[in-house]
Amino acid sequence: MAETTEAAGRDAEMSGPVAVSAPVAVGVPAPGGGQEGAGIAAVADTGVAGTRPGHAVPTAVPTVLEVLRRLDSGPRGLTEAQAEERLARLGENTVPARREASWPRLFVRSLRDPFTAVLGCLGLVSAAVFAWGTALVILFLVVVSCVLRASGEHRADRSMAGLRELVATTATVLRRTDYADGAAAAPTAREVPVSELVPGDVVRLGPGDMVPADVRLLRASGLAVHQAALTGESAPAGKNADDVPPGSAGLGSGSGLFEEPQLCFQGSSVASGSATAIVTATGAHTRFATAHGSGTGTGRPEASAFDRSVQGISWILIRFMLITPPLVLMANAALRGRGLETLPFAVAVAVGLTPEMLPVLVTTCLARGASLLARAHGVIVKRLPVLHDVGAVDVLCLDKTGTLTQDRPVAGRALGPDGQDDPEVLHWAAVNAWWTLQLADLPEPDALDEAILDAADEDELMAYDGTAAIPFDPVRRLATAVVRTPGRLGVHTLVVKGDVEAVIERCALAEDERIRLRGLAARQAEGGLRVLAVATAERPARARAYTPADERGLTFRGLVTLRDALAPTAADALDVLTDQGVTVKILTGDHPGTAARACRDLGIPVAEDALLTADRIDGLTDAELAALARRTTVFARCTPEHKARITTVLRTAGHTVGFLGDGVNDLPALRAADVGIAPRDAADVVREGADVVLAEKDLTSIAHAIGAGRHASGNIATYLRATLSSNLGNVIAMLCAGLLLPFLPMLPAQVLLQNLCFDAAQLAFAYDRPDPSVLRRPTALRPRDLLRFITGFGMLNAVADLATFGALALALHGPGTGDDEAVFHSGWFTENLLTQALVMLLLRIGLPRALGFARAEGAPITAEGRGPGPVAWAAGALAAIGLLLPPSPLGPLLGLTPLPAAYYLMLTAVLALYAVGLLAARTHYERRRAERGAAAW
Repeated sequence: MAETTEAAGRDAEMSGPVAVSAPVAVGVPAPGGGQEGAGIAAVADTGVAGTRPGHAVPTAVPTVLEVLRRLDSGPRGLTEAQAEERLARLGENTVPARREASWPRLFVRSLRDPFTAVLGCLGLVSAAVFAWGTALVILFLVVVSCVLRASGEHRADRSMAGLRELVATTATVLRRTDYADGAAAAPTAREVPVSELVPGDVVRLGPGDMVPADVRLLRASGLAVHQAALTGESAPAGKNADDVPPGSAGLGSGSGLFEEPQLCFQGSSVASGSATAIVTATGAHTRFATAHGSGTGTGRPEASAFDRSVQGISWILIRFMLITPPLVLMANAALRGRGLETLPFAVAVAVGLTPEMLPVLVTTCLARGASLLARAHGVIVKRLPVLHDVGAVDVLCLDKTGTLTQDRPVAGRALGPDGQDDPEVLHWAAVNAWWTLQLADLPEPDALDEAILDAADEDELMAYDGTAAIPFDPVRRLATAVVRTPGRLGVHTLVVKGDVEAVIERCALAEDERIRLRGLAARQAEGGLRVLAVATAERPARARAYTPADERGLTFRGLVTLRDALAPTAADALDVLTDQGVTVKILTGDHPGTAARACRDLGIPVAEDALLTADRIDGLTDAELAALARRTTVFARCTPEHKARITTVLRTAGHTVGFLGDGVNDLPALRAADVGIAPRDAADVVREGADVVLAEKDLTSIAHAIGAGRHASGNIATYLRATLSSNLGNVIAMLCAGLLLPFLPMLPAQVLLQNLCFDAAQLAFAYDRPDPSVLRRPTALRPRDLLRFITGFGMLNAVADLATFGALALALHGPGTGDDEAVFHSGWFTENLLTQALVMLLLRIGLPRALGFARAEGAPITAEGRGPGPVAWAAGALAAIGLLLPPSPLGPLLGLTPLPAAYYLMLTAVLALYAVGLLAARTHYERRRAERGAAAW
């Protein structure tokens, strides 16, 4: 036995690369122990195409004999002792579990958020100058922000938790019992838990069975398997155990390794037929688990678009915050001779510059949007920041099957041999489909047969009496039904349906007629249609069984064309996505004609230069591919590597890319995209690797998610614009006033109070409805653009504050006494809150809409019938505090005092001019933004 095993190992080492399945990581010893059975390690080292970087693409699948020798097994399976020894060495056949982050861990992780770092720095500075009240308020904000974020992400994780549905629980395996003298009994079939399977086990597969591990077929009869969980393709793939020459399988096509007819993989299921197969990989070494491991890491290798933008803005705020206190101290010391007594004021100015409520508002907006999506549309956002990235998507990449089209074909035209419509052809195709289903004992009709039967008259089919059937065989590529024609005694009619070439070869036709019919079929296929040929033959009735040898001398009846059924909501969803400024690109493994046909049926224009195939993509550099990708709509014959490369190139070109996938082969592209999207019925590993999970594979759900993302992002953007521009203007005015006045322009407590009131009022933005224009273009948080905006509008705000200084000077005839100081503080406190209320209204959507009025394009302003929105109410409350607090009993406690009537008249004029300036600047900004086609940031 040892000598045989050593020979197998030597043969394995000499045979070079092979492609049995996903890699088996360790050798399996011979029953006697040791490493004599190292032949299996050769299988592990060579791997498969796409599973191990740096290894050559295999040229052929090993023969059955080679596989058996390398696995140290045989057609009768393993003995119990061998199975137990291998199970102990290799481990159980289970998919690695995904570790969910606990709530405390999510809470600690949220402390590292850059917004939280801004608040933490402010809290430390406040504590350093013994401003304990400010420090406690900031600590409270930090805790609230972290709790909200951790709770939202924990709920999303729990929504995604569940059993792995794609792995079978038991399998039928051949095992032999060991005797004391070393002999083994004949193999017996038994049901064992899938977790106990090991490489070298021989398993049996039947209709409806899940493939329990990666296997190489030993024998197969009419076997077809569903591989949608792995490839995303709905049509069953035909499989057989025959050894084929190198290159004759599907390595170069869209699904690559999965098209190898001798291999089946964990996660697929048997649609029809039966087979006996040998297990080549189990557990963490299966193709399914390899993809699972690549898709369930701690996160994406790169930060998301939202995370990068947030970090950029946060560092801008941190720099300003750190620069402001020293600048205030040095300016007051140099020009006014003031010392450390101005430190509390400097800290208050830094606090006033930074939006303390930013983490709370961001988390509230995103959590509210994610919650509404989950409740209303069944869309689960697994990480809150992803919702912003969804709103920023401007390119959506997806497969055709199940998204633009349903997972089933529909019958199209029935063409006679002359190329003209002939209903009789569809009739004979339906007879074949019906009686093959009835007599071949198939568990369910093939998808193509089901489409033909849906288009046929069932009553006409029942008029025939079926006598025999030869089911579809992936090698013959035909299915034959034998029926008795009504009124024709002693005659059997053979009805043959299948691949055009296979049918034509079996018909009694002249060579020029064969060429003409092939051309007719090719023209239909080039139009993106699937084509089946139908032929019949009459034979004398007999009791002897019919065999494939009887499929000769047929009469060619015609062709039946089938096309993919369009998804019922796809056309409307594509219109919505177009209105949202999202470009859809099709990345599919299908024939380019099939994909282009589906696009044309849905109204997506596809020019000749807007279609790329995998062979052309391979010859392009990344720069060339990026240039072509901008105008390309359909990428056909794509492997998983092609999809990932296209997605990466689009991201590099500056687009925010979403990718919708449901098969394991989509994982590389799913992870390469800014936003990975998967339907709920996708492979378990794909759901876990996605950022967004849909209730159904429906473009309408994606449109809703994009709208929700832009809704939340629009509210966050409005908050940032309003608060940062207003705060920057106040800081500039405070610095100028501090240098011009003999006293501090505002007390530290007053600065903190007005800042707290402003931030609290702006929490209303989390519940606001943004302008529809925000939803019509991709959103992207760009720190440079935001900084440019707040600088311009901040300077305008500073001018209004300085004008207020002039109004106060005129009202008071020159400040200089203690009473004048209190009046100055009160006047500026009131003006600040009123201007901030104006900013909330006018930088949001304009006064009419904020007050409850709406206007369609080209229509007059009309009432919406819903009254003032939350922003209007919050702005009104802010203005009321500014007007009522100074003369109230609380005023003296804060150093405020009633203002003279003359000041209110001049303040009204200042505010009116400020409102006009804001509206003019906003109109100019929007015009410039429309010219550039930029997002609403």
